[in-house]
Amino acid sequence: MAEPSGVVARIYGNLARLLSGKAGAGVLSLVYMMIAARSLGRADYGVLILVHTYVMTVAGIIEFPGWHAVVRYGAETLKRGDAPRLTRLMVYAGGVELGCGALAVVAAAALAPLVGPQLGWPPDALAFALPYSLAGLATVRATPAGYLQLKGRFDLLGAHSLVAPLVRLGGAGVAAIAHAGLRGFLIAWLIAALSEWAAMWLLGAMVARGAHSRRHLADGLAGVPAENPGLWRFMWGANADVTLAELAGRLTPLAIGWLLGPAAAGLFAIAQRATTVIAQPAQLLGQAAYAELAHLVAGGGRGPGLRRVLGRAILTAVAAAAPVCLGLAVFGDKIAVLIGGAGFAAAGGIMAWLALGRTIQLAAPPISAALTALGRPGLSVWANTVAALAVVLMLPALVQGLGLVGAGVQALLQAILVVGLLAAALGQATRTPPVTPHRAEA
Repeated sequence: MAEPSGVVARIYGNLARLLSGKAGAGVLSLVYMMIAARSLGRADYGVLILVHTYVMTVAGIIEFPGWHAVVRYGAETLKRGDAPRLTRLMVYAGGVELGCGALAVVAAAALAPLVGPQLGWPPDALAFALPYSLAGLATVRATPAGYLQLKGRFDLLGAHSLVAPLVRLGGAGVAAIAHAGLRGFLIAWLIAALSEWAAMWLLGAMVARGAHSRRHLADGLAGVPAENPGLWRFMWGANADVTLAELAGRLTPLAIGWLLGPAAAGLFAIAQRATTVIAQPAQLLGQAAYAELAHLVAGGGRGPGLRRVLGRAILTAVAAAAPVCLGLAVFGDKIAVLIGGAGFAAAGGIMAWLALGRTIQLAAPPISAALTALGRPGLSVWANTVAALAVVLMLPALVQGLGLVGAGVQALLQAILVVGLLAAALGQATRTPPVTPHRAEA
């Protein structure tokens, strides 16, 4: 069994490679946000955010990413040297993911004329919402991403993080210089989303070349569920977990736009982007940890050893984020003005709440990754479901009663609730008998 300290070191090695790209992406995103916010103003910038968030929310609900299955079952195939089985698994998972992605694009286009007016979209945004639904494809790239994780190519995952920000930055510059207005920025964001989607599949194909061939598919894909016992139950559980974990965060800007209007959504977007410096490492830590935890569990590691690995990883992440959280709380208004201009100063008031919630929630992705690696995604789904439902039900009252600050309070409450529930679920999962792959929990 791998030593916990060695696993933690590999997790943070993976995280460092991911962050190498995300650090650059974070700087680029601040620059293109400054260009967009200053060019469009609060209301139109809010519309840009609402159109994009709407499409990503619909896509996030319908999408069926396959990366958890590729990493979990793929770790077994690598251990056994069974390349044909891994080939069939990837093609199967990728086909399911692409099919659901196409359905998400159709659903987003069909619902846009009904939802858009409620969110305060002007006619130009409503007209472009139909083609913009193609941006939902940006979420349909989990299967190749899972393969890159499985193969340890976190350097390529980090490089991929730069694709969308670079395209957005270039597009934002062109739109600003050409005075293209809201429509010009929507076009730039759409091109960036499609580039992000295409680039990941190309990277996955590049790494897979030579190790996998069409000969591995000679017997078809019908037997994939049988040679990966519990595959569908595992995929349903893992994907429900991802959807529910992200649902509240995606619904919050839409609720603000619905109740307070696009300008308020623009203010929230500035505050949210500023605190992403904490949130992104949290998601990346879950990605970086999952492959190592899957290998650890495949080798028989669980119980106290697994809990020690997670404890060290989470404490390191929280310690690193604490100074950033404090800085955002103290200088939030100045940061908001720096990003969006004087018209966005009010965004500073919500930054402290969001930053604290983001810091607490650093623990959630690694714990969810551990539960999934243990074959118990159902426990993570349960924790995220309870937390998401609770805060979504509270959100309208909090926003109406406290304005934008209500969204910050909601984020803090959700973080406390979900981390507490996940920790309890992990304690249960590591004290019960191992769940074998053929009995993996949904």
